[in-house]
Amino acid sequence: MTIFAGIKNAGSVFLGPYSPEPLGDYYSGTNHVLPTMGTARFASPLGVYNFTKKMSYTYYTKEALGFCAGDILEIAGREGLEAHARSVSARFCEKDGIE
Repeated sequence: MTIFAGIKNAGSVFLGPYSPEPLGDYYSGTNHVLPTMGTARFASPLGVYNFTKKMSYTYYTKEALGFCAGDILEIAGREGLEAHARSVSARFCEKDGIE
């Protein structure tokens, strides 16, 4: 087992005698702004991706929503989020089999 294989949480790892930390600061692209105080357990180093805007998309057909609507209604009901349930059920009439 190598030393690297045993590292579970780190913002950056400099391996070997020819990989000093200033190499990352000034040349190789490894960013110097790293997670501190143990936050490497859930955070990554600062990088160009922190300055990009991302969006997620969801597209379902009526049939696809109908397939999972019962589950969504059940979860929304248990959470007491009636508007969430109505936003799904309003897309179907009773004859579609979803109450």
